[in-house]
Amino acid sequence: MNNQRIAMQAVQHTPAYVLDEAALLRNLEILSDVQDRTGCKILLAQKAFSMFSVYPLCAQYLAGTTASGLYEARLAHEEFPGEVHVYAPAYKEEEFPELLQYADHICFNSLAQLSHFKEHCGGKSIGLRINPECSTQEDPIYDPCAPGSRLGVRADALTEEALEGVSGLHFHTLCEQGADALAITLGAVEKEFGPYLHRMDWINFGGGHHITRPDYDLSLLIRLISAFAEHYDVQVYLEPGEAIALRAGYLVTEVMDLVENELSTAVLDTSAACHMPDVLEMPYRPPLYSGGMPGELPHTYRLSSRTCLAGDIIGDYSFREPLQIGDRLCFEDMAIYSMCKNNTFNGLPLPDIGILHTDGSYEVVRHFGYADFKGRLS
Repeated sequence: MNNQRIAMQAVQHTPAYVLDEAALLRNLEILSDVQDRTGCKILLAQKAFSMFSVYPLCAQYLAGTTASGLYEARLAHEEFPGEVHVYAPAYKEEEFPELLQYADHICFNSLAQLSHFKEHCGGKSIGLRINPECSTQEDPIYDPCAPGSRLGVRADALTEEALEGVSGLHFHTLCEQGADALAITLGAVEKEFGPYLHRMDWINFGGGHHITRPDYDLSLLIRLISAFAEHYDVQVYLEPGEAIALRAGYLVTEVMDLVENELSTAVLDTSAACHMPDVLEMPYRPPLYSGGMPGELPHTYRLSSRTCLAGDIIGDYSFREPLQIGDRLCFEDMAIYSMCKNNTFNGLPLPDIGILHTDGSYEVVRHFGYADFKGRLS
């Protein structure tokens, strides 16, 4: 029996996020091998995956974490043994002293922020985000190098004097991309920022690397990292989020009702808006275990939610057999950008969080209730 079916049977309450421990371990082993073969350090980007109950496991394979602000930095400090790197487009004055308690590396987004906070960093390794102005993707919402981007300092604004006290440079240009896109980006970084690279202690290649995807060119990645680190004598960091938990989680849901109105709609106890926001934001079509594209299998349904939002639609899927009220469905690749982005719109309960362990046992690590909904309000 495959793990999706085991998860569907093991879950007591739906909806529920289920982490597949075996799949997570496969990803971690790939990332650990890249570290061993190149000397780079790989960090968990918590913005994509913040399931801290498995942080001790991840820490056996990864060098640390990266945080986008105070709360993520504190979570990493408390739960993940290893380095804590922090980058944010801007820092709040009143939060910065506490942030310094947790961070090992502080990276700034602008020369103004660098100048304002640099003298207060006390011994921390200071970094600066750069913008190589090299777009390798088409969607501007996910392109940090798009014209007018607020993310990172361009080469024409940088000087030797501005980098005084800076130990490393950081760039993040990729989104769900391969090593070929990284190769293009590195060429742009060397062209635009080459004079500054030799004086750095570390260079952070950012995130967006789909390293654990089956078709990812690992040999090219290893060559790129090794050559760059040797040429510039720097410690290379990568901070993937998705790659760590890619295809390592499920969202188990139940059919609550079936509605006919020109098409067949299954009303589920989960929600795109609440429990898988990327479905509406990207947009993104999550894989569905035993489900096909519309018309591929005999019975096609629109999968929707019990919220009152008319557009809360996950997508159209086909099935071998007609759906019945009470049937369970299993959406795949639901460990990333789900638990850390979900919400309680309409008062919907947050899904349980569980782990399907490698021995086949299932553990509920968190069940949410009314207090979690009320606690976010006033």
